[in-house]
Amino acid sequence: MSEFTLHKQHRVEKLVQLFLLVIREELTSNQVADYQKVIDRAEPGDVIAVVDELVKMQIPMPELKKGINKALNLLNKSLREFPYTAPSTGSFFDGLIRNNEQIDLRLKAIRPLLKELNQKPEETDLRGELKNKLADLQKIDLHYQIKENVFFPLVESFLPDYRCLQVMWSFHDDIRRNLKEVIQLLDVPSIDLPRFNRLSGDLFFNIYAIKFREERILFPVISAIVSEEKLNSLLPESIEIGFPFVQPERQEAKTSGPATEISGEVDLKTGSITPEQIRLIFNHLPVDITYVDENNKVKFFSTPEKRIFRRTNSIIGRDVKNCHPHESVHVVEQIVEAFRYGKKDRASFWIQMKGEFILIQYFAIRDEHGNYKGVVEVSQEITEIRKLQGEQRLLDWTD
Repeated sequence: MSEFTLHKQHRVEKLVQLFLLVIREELTSNQVADYQKVIDRAEPGDVIAVVDELVKMQIPMPELKKGINKALNLLNKSLREFPYTAPSTGSFFDGLIRNNEQIDLRLKAIRPLLKELNQKPEETDLRGELKNKLADLQKIDLHYQIKENVFFPLVESFLPDYRCLQVMWSFHDDIRRNLKEVIQLLDVPSIDLPRFNRLSGDLFFNIYAIKFREERILFPVISAIVSEEKLNSLLPESIEIGFPFVQPERQEAKTSGPATEISGEVDLKTGSITPEQIRLIFNHLPVDITYVDENNKVKFFSTPEKRIFRRTNSIIGRDVKNCHPHESVHVVEQIVEAFRYGKKDRASFWIQMKGEFILIQYFAIRDEHGNYKGVVEVSQEITEIRKLQGEQRLLDWTD
């Protein structure tokens, strides 16, 4: 093992000890001095390795996030001063960073309105202006969707200690939730100012914390191990999702050669059809379909005209547990394991989202011998279906 590797291993071990003391609220000022040397020498890659180790310890996520926030404050200076090369103009990272700059501008415009609201909480025009600016800030969700659906799968394929992404995703969800709630509080006639201020404070802190961790920890580490060409191949799918505030110019991903046309039919036992016909059938069904194989890898998803839950090609080959937020991944794992061992064959959930009623069902896939071959997720918008009554036996086209 090289001297460089030994040094990093030593730093990571010491930093894990430091982070655990912070998480357990056992760190004293005297102990900080004992760790000062490793604090001063901390690098972005060290932080990723440390958080990966902490996640593997299965520390409860709220406790882990709180401790990480405090511990990273100790490392702020060393991480901020770590040599940093800005990405080239028009690159994938440049697109994310330029949108971070726009997010920063919007936060700076919102901050004085928050102070004014505390002085004049009943002023209608002020509430309206603040609500509009917060609603515009909600586009930040697109920034996080690009990371979760396009960037994170690439990170997982190149970075063995990728579990820091679970923590970052959880912070994304905190930001989404807090942003939604502060907007809702502005509609309440007698606003709960203490709660509004606490949520707003958390919102600002988390957004700026994520921005710093992107630009000073995650992006530099990935830039060192993934080529810019590979990173820029993420741009087409990212543009399809839509950057929140600044749209980079579209860059088409390079391919290894012309696509080969498959003209043969597939024998489905009850008939034979072409792969193109199979694709068209799936995409014309009024449901979202995602198939995960027996190795827990995402192998296929349909692309109907209206998808309920976003999917991108970047998830193909991804482990299904990495496709869900940390807080809900245990449910997915429970379903898959029950299917795998034949305890259950289906699971159903239903939620209300954006005024629609969504039915989400999971079905175990087994071959003719009963061997587990994966799981298919089927999601359907059933608002109109729930309203059906009686019978309709005759064609009733109104147009």
